[in-house]
Amino acid sequence: MAEPQAPRGYQSPEDLQRIPALAALAPPEARAFLAFDHAARRADGHIPARTREWIALAVALTTQCAYCLDVHTRGARQLGTTPEELAEIALIAAAVRAGATLGHGLLALRLFEGAAAGPGPGR
Repeated sequence: MAEPQAPRGYQSPEDLQRIPALAALAPPEARAFLAFDHAARRADGHIPARTREWIALAVALTTQCAYCLDVHTRGARQLGTTPEELAEIALIAAAVRAGATLGHGLLALRLFEGAAAGPGPGR
């Protein structure tokens, strides 16, 4: 049996043009989200715009949001990011993601060892 596949164009850059339509369906929530997004992108903060964009790009890589990758890759390029910097950002994000897996492995080991000691709460 064939694996189910997403329809062609499941994630498309053109979807970003639908943001106003989505926002119109939930105005209070959209206003709150956009205000928060604007605050995170502000130019008058202690963190420079380029660094903010790099943080956003690293998070987009880690969360694997295609739309965020689109927006923040273009934003980083507009702010002068080089291909070498992009590669480093991607590899740093990968290392952090792998590190989180290791951290969860440590938690799993502790939980596993605790399970050997007997039933815990709710068991």
